[in-house]
Amino acid sequence: MLLRLDPSVYEALARWASDELRSANAQIEFLLRRALSEAGRLPGGVKPIPRRGRPPAAKEPSEE
Repeated sequence: MLLRLDPSVYEALARWASDELRSANAQIEFLLRRALSEAGRLPGGVKPIPRRGRPPAAKEPSEE
């Protein structure tokens, strides 16, 4: 999908994304989801944004 943005808007978005440790693409999705949710327009079947980065450490089985 092609998205045309004013260059200064993109730069501000990229800085904001960097501050929150997201890519510009992930920041756009985050903001769109938040706006849709606040407007009551987020579809019910939408899954949460997957966590990125290192997966959590596996728990060791407890000894009995």
